[in-house]
Amino acid sequence: MNAKTLKTWLSVHSGIGIAAGLLLFIAFYAGALTLFHHEIEEWSAAAEPPAGPPPTLADAQRLLDGVLAQAPKMAADIRLQLPHDGHGLRAYGQDPATKTWRSFELGADGQPREQQDRGELGEFIHRLHYTVGIPGAWGTYTMGVVSLLYGLALVSGLVIYLPVLARDLFALRWGRNLKRLWQDAHNAVGLLSLPFHIVFAWSGAVLCIGTLLLAPFQFLVFEGKLLALIGPQAGFSRPVQASGTPAPPLKVEQLVAAATRAAPGLEVERLHLRHHGDAAAQVEADGAVHERHLSRAVRVELSGTTGALLHEVQRPASYSSGTALLRGLQNLHYGDFGGLALRWVYFVLALAGAFLFYSGNLLWVESRRKHQQAAQPRRASVMARLTLGVALGCIAGISALFVGTRVLGPDRFADAVQPVYFAVLALCVLWALVRPLPKAAFELCVAAAALTGCIALADAAMLGPRLLRGDLLLWTVDLTALLGAALLLLLARATRRRARNGAPHSVWALGA
Repeated sequence: MNAKTLKTWLSVHSGIGIAAGLLLFIAFYAGALTLFHHEIEEWSAAAEPPAGPPPTLADAQRLLDGVLAQAPKMAADIRLQLPHDGHGLRAYGQDPATKTWRSFELGADGQPREQQDRGELGEFIHRLHYTVGIPGAWGTYTMGVVSLLYGLALVSGLVIYLPVLARDLFALRWGRNLKRLWQDAHNAVGLLSLPFHIVFAWSGAVLCIGTLLLAPFQFLVFEGKLLALIGPQAGFSRPVQASGTPAPPLKVEQLVAAATRAAPGLEVERLHLRHHGDAAAQVEADGAVHERHLSRAVRVELSGTTGALLHEVQRPASYSSGTALLRGLQNLHYGDFGGLALRWVYFVLALAGAFLFYSGNLLWVESRRKHQQAAQPRRASVMARLTLGVALGCIAGISALFVGTRVLGPDRFADAVQPVYFAVLALCVLWALVRPLPKAAFELCVAAAALTGCIALADAAMLGPRLLRGDLLLWTVDLTALLGAALLLLLARATRRRARNGAPHSVWALGA
């Protein structure tokens, strides 16, 4: 490859990386934690009194009847989440009378109790993963576009690195040239985890903006009929028209029994009821089967009055190619197919991905340094400050949420989850913008390390007896937090050492 072509590819790679790197850092760091969404929810509730006996299908029926008595118009479209994998019993849907989504749980008195739309820790981190904090659907669409750019950055990086693949793959050249060391680490992490990054980029784009990408075909080629054709394969509900004739609906227990007869081995996790109480009522039973396939998801569509099977059962062994592709991408993206060990592998890969974007931004800053003059380009300084503020602010903000949840409890802290995260993030960005850059880098590393280490301290202070009894979940969270704090302190130490002894005209030097 000639020098001009290589320079062009390098410009594409670095330009895209800078444009998307900060958002991708947040997505990957939050995504690493999202892999343990249920464990985080269980950790959050560790200080709460033990729950009563697990809810039954009779409780689910009682909840459904009570909700429809309070809001009868929700019978047109309501979902009933059955207890499974850490999820509790819940009924939810859009109330046609108010055009708002409402969610209900069963209270201690056996009556439905409406849940408030709160920002619980696990759910907020999950939402942060696919929206990076941008409100509404715009956050999801933004991350879909960023995923496309991310894929292009992977291709351009591979083109650049292929000529030196055999020679430099495992080269980590230690010495005074820190830029070369960071470059070696960046290249090695990127190339060794390339298959996973390809999956993340592809699946991220499909999951976030897949429907938007189909829009031209929907309206220009298939005359508005495309979604009706592929909707059931993609997991969308088929349209249902009410007959206007009342009919007694089947009980929850009967619907679950009908679904398991149609799909032996199915563990029903959710019932989606439409036009409940109408002669044309339909029910979708979603759940999972224990089969040796990438996806375990099953969908059974039943009549809500007779329990008769309306359409072919969607299960892994009989998926269409489109369904297999979409379900497979979902499971590949979240690592849902290999158990706990695979999730830890994904956790490490996600953190390595965050490092990839952080180091890429720092390499961009360093490559624009003027080696023989004190005055440095303003754009390099601004990007260095934003990288520090956003990356370390994200880490500090999420750690602060863990600490606040443990100290105040999940119920009292729920309304503060989002404000606290954005306040910490904004404070870190502001600190990086106003302080001398090398001092800000050291101070923000220490602050992020302190907040991360405080997760273990908060557990020890609030739940000391459970820690002493060897609670595995608490020990896992606390040891992970302490390891993260230690790594951040090592980064702070290296940052201060470079500020004192590194190149005098670097943006990281104390004299810069």
